[in-house]
Order: sequence, then structure tokens, then C-alpha cells
Amino acid sequence: MKNKDVTMRPQLRGWAATAAAAAMLLAGPAMAQDAPAAAEAVVNSGDTAWMMTSTALVLMMTVPGLALFYAGMVRKKNILGTLMQSFSIAALATVVWMLVGYSLAFGEGGAYVGDLSKMLLRGVAENWDQPFTLGSGDAAVAFTIPETVFVMFQMTFAIITPALITGAFAERMKFSAMVLFTILWLIVVYAPIAHWVWHPNGWIFALGALDFAGGTVVHINAGVAGLVAAIVLGKRVGYGHDNMSPFNLGLAVIGASLLWVGWFGFNAGSAGAAGGRAGMAMLVTQVAAGIAALAWLSAEWIVKGKPSVLGAISGAVAGLVAITPAAGFVLPVPALIIGLIAGLTGFWGATALKHWCGYDDSLDAFGVHGLCGIVGALLTGIFAYGPLSATTAAPEGVSGSMDQFMIQLYATVAVFVFTAIATWILLKIVDVIIGLRVTEEDEREGLDVSLHGERLG
Repeated sequence: MKNKDVTMRPQLRGWAATAAAAAMLLAGPAMAQDAPAAAEAVVNSGDTAWMMTSTALVLMMTVPGLALFYAGMVRKKNILGTLMQSFSIAALATVVWMLVGYSLAFGEGGAYVGDLSKMLLRGVAENWDQPFTLGSGDAAVAFTIPETVFVMFQMTFAIITPALITGAFAERMKFSAMVLFTILWLIVVYAPIAHWVWHPNGWIFALGALDFAGGTVVHINAGVAGLVAAIVLGKRVGYGHDNMSPFNLGLAVIGASLLWVGWFGFNAGSAGAAGGRAGMAMLVTQVAAGIAALAWLSAEWIVKGKPSVLGAISGAVAGLVAITPAAGFVLPVPALIIGLIAGLTGFWGATALKHWCGYDDSLDAFGVHGLCGIVGALLTGIFAYGPLSATTAAPEGVSGSMDQFMIQLYATVAVFVFTAIATWILLKIVDVIIGLRVTEEDEREGLDVSLHGERLG
């Protein structure tokens, strides 16, 4: 789900525009004449089937996609520990989301955070076969899927976002610290930002910023948190001296491939319905990923003399990241431009930038997700195509302009600053309570044995 159609203002952002239009058609002439409450809409089986499929695809992005992608890029002694991080976060975030996360993100609340009205998914189970409305009054958005499906779809986003952060501190954080940090971060950082951007009451939503599928909420958020974590924890033992080459790039290729396929659920699923916007989101996602992979490996070929497998898969992910906020708002040619810029930006961020700045972002969480998320968020303001976001309430939709670019920039800076400060505070709290980093001895032995008592092969 990403920014939605709000009748109180001209901006349309995201998948509820399709859902609202479908609800009007299904409800018949009476809805257009009398504008009855959203409860008169009915669940659309096609939209629901597509959203359930998309939910499964997005979950696959974390387990096994991201788990294998990250595990393939660490040293042999840390493969199981890296797999464990993604898998355990999938379980942990599920429970946090059910207990309180969903309510803080999508409860009514105010401009900055939701309330606890949906704590323990109160009211969701009772209306399992009914469409639901997000928001209230003039800003309310009606959906043609059950809220149970919406909860699940959003849960998969809450799962993958903290899992992305682990790439920045790979091979050196305590498992216990990761667990506590993930719980706190989901509640204090992720849920409020999701509310800002995707709930009709959120202040960034009201600002008119465009984020179709998570450029700010997922990628900038995770990338910045990863950067802060990498700085706070410090460099890996032996960084810059020891051989830290990936042990099994085959795993990484499999993981990246699963991410690529799963991203169609991530982006096309964010249309909220099996319609034209979903089709365009799927098309531009593929275009951006393809050109970004070529751009990264071409840059690497020129600079280093050989195109690498790691460069190709990293470039594809960079393109997927950058097109995420734009997927439901841009046409194929702008997607090509976004992907090209993202591939080059990701290569620069993963090579030159982190070496110049001296931080150890182990698996380039900031270089790929943070920087390319920023690229995508800003370029959305330039390339947004009005008719893609048009509704009866906003017949011209939102078109790219300098004004829209500045709105995108404002939202990006706000998320960057809040995430950086909040993440730093949470890491310091966790450090005081249980400590963040394993001992040097444990790090040299490897997290598989020192934290989990297991060994790969």
C-alpha cells in the first residue's frame, strides 16, 4: 500500500486510488449518487487474490531472498548467523506488528503516530469478510480487500525493513542486541514513519509527498539506520587488512534473484488491485532493475577492468530500490533514467563513498538502499506522470515539477534526520542494557559458533 487518493486535496498517491474506483463501480449507481459509507462496498475477489499473492512474494523477499543474498556475501564462519538474523526478524516482526506495530502505523492517531485502537488487531478479525476504510471524514479511503489482507501485506514490509539494516552491521553484532534493537526500532522508528507517509492523517501524506511502495518508509529508513549502526558499532576486526571476500556468491545470486521476482509483489502489489497501475508498476520495475544492473557492471568494468557477478546483482537491487517510490507514478522511459542513475549511484556509494568516509557498511545497506532510495524519492518528483495518479477527485493527478521535487526533498530530509537520531539513541540504549558487539575473540571465531553453537559444514 502506498500513498492513497484523498478527496480533500488534489494529490493522488498510491494504490487506494484503484481500490476506491473499484469500490464505486462495484457498488453501482447508488454510490455515485448518494456517496454512502465505505461499508456498502464489497470485497473484490480479484483484488484480494492479487494482494494475497503479492504478500507471499514480499515475504519471500526476506525469507529466503534477503537471507540468502546477505549470507552469500559474508565469510563462511558467519553464514548461519546471517541467515539467522533474517529468519528471526521475520518471526519477531510478525509478533510486534500483530501486538502493537500495525496500530501505531495505521491506527487513527494524529499527524505523527497512530493510536492503540487496533492493538492486538482489535476489530480486524471481527470484520474478516468485509472491505475496510482507512482514515475518517473527508480523508477516508475505502478498500476492496479485507483488512486482514492489508495487515498481512503491510506486515511483510515491516519484516524486510529491519532485516535490511542487518547488512550494515553484519558479522559483529550480538544476537541478543539485534533482537532488542529490532523490537524497539519497529515501534519507535518504523511504525511512526509508516504513519507519516501512508496514513491519511500522517503529516508527510498531507504534505503531498509521493511514495508508492516504500522509498522513504523502507529503503531510506533502513539505509540510514544501517549507516548509523555501522558507525556506532565500528569496523569489523581486521577490516582493511584481512580477506573479507564473500564466501559463496552462488547463494547471493540466488538471493538476489528471489528479491528481483519478489519485488513485483512489493511494487505492483502496492497498487492494491489487479489493474492498470499494477501493470505499469510491474513494467517499470523490470526496466529499472535491468538498466541498473547494466550500469553498475559497466562502471565496474571501466574502473576495475572486469564486470563482476557481485556488481551485476548489486546493480539490479539498486535499480529495484530506486524505482520503488516511483513505480506507480512513472512511465517506462523515466524508469530507465531512474534505473541508470541508481546503478551508477549504488556503485559509487558501495565503493568510493564508504572508503572516503571510512565507515564499514558490511553489505552496503546504506550504499544501495539509503542512497538509491534517496535517488528514487527525489526523481519521483521530477518524473511523476499525472494521468497515472488521476482520479475523479483529482482529474489531473500529480505531475513532476520543481514544487513536487521540493516536497520530495523535504520528506526525504525529515525521514533521514529522524531515523538517524532515533536509531542512534536506540543503539546507545541497547548498548547500555546488554551491549551491542560481540567480543573480539568471538568475532574472530565467527558468529555461527560463538553465538549459535553451530558450524556450516
